[in-house]
Amino acid sequence: MNPFDLIGFLFNEAFLRPVVNLLALILYSLDLAHIPGSLGLAILVLTVIIRLFVWPVMASQIKSSKKLAELKPHLDELKNKHKGDKQALASAQMELYKLHGVNPAGGCLPVLIQIPIFFALYQSINHFIPGPTTGIDAINKLLYFPWLKLSENPNPYFLGLNLGVKPHEFAQYGWALVLIPLITAALTFIQSKMMLPTPIKKYPSDSPKEKQEKDKEQDTMGAVQTQMMYMMPLMIGYFAFTFPVGLAIYWNAYTILGIIQQYMISGWGGMENWIKVLKK
Repeated sequence: MNPFDLIGFLFNEAFLRPVVNLLALILYSLDLAHIPGSLGLAILVLTVIIRLFVWPVMASQIKSSKKLAELKPHLDELKNKHKGDKQALASAQMELYKLHGVNPAGGCLPVLIQIPIFFALYQSINHFIPGPTTGIDAINKLLYFPWLKLSENPNPYFLGLNLGVKPHEFAQYGWALVLIPLITAALTFIQSKMMLPTPIKKYPSDSPKEKQEKDKEQDTMGAVQTQMMYMMPLMIGYFAFTFPVGLAIYWNAYTILGIIQQYMISGWGGMENWIKVLKK
């Protein structure tokens, strides 16, 4: 077995098969309860379960990012103090991180853990949505127990929508489909904006040098803000426009739960000023 086949086998066994079986179990339970539109509801239930599973990991990432943002003034002081001495600066930074219990790499690990889970979710949902590359045989081969196996394709309709339809087919199925990628892009925009740090506060007592440094830092944040706030929502919105509706349901539910978690831990973040304007 070559390395690529081995990676594919490990991914299927460790991530894809468990998620497919979980989705099949949820679907089986909903069908037993005679709940209509059970495939769409099963996708929502699966999304909530997965989000709760990664909740502690995501919480660690959000808290780590928040602490790093709070330490920014102290890190700037260290850079000025140890200017030209990289070794002393690195040592002082590590002491600062240790003192405040911050792991500078703590925000990367949760993201890496989520990547295979995300792809497993995407492929699992895609297996159950009617299409040319999906089918009962492909699903049943991945199931652990015979009683979970499907005898027919799940009902693809949820809230009047065919989960296998793609929004870019709106000319055939109706303009209302265009709302789905727009909602997806809007939710992604809100989450991206919230993940940005709170705008830097300026005080009348700030010296001209401090004001200049804050303006420079704000400009840097503005560049990141432009990339995060516009590129990511546009990209995700385009995916939602081209992918089946069922995948957009998963993504939107996942994003809404992410927004709730982000607010519970660090508030509105970069959305704070916008919220204040809306409240006036």
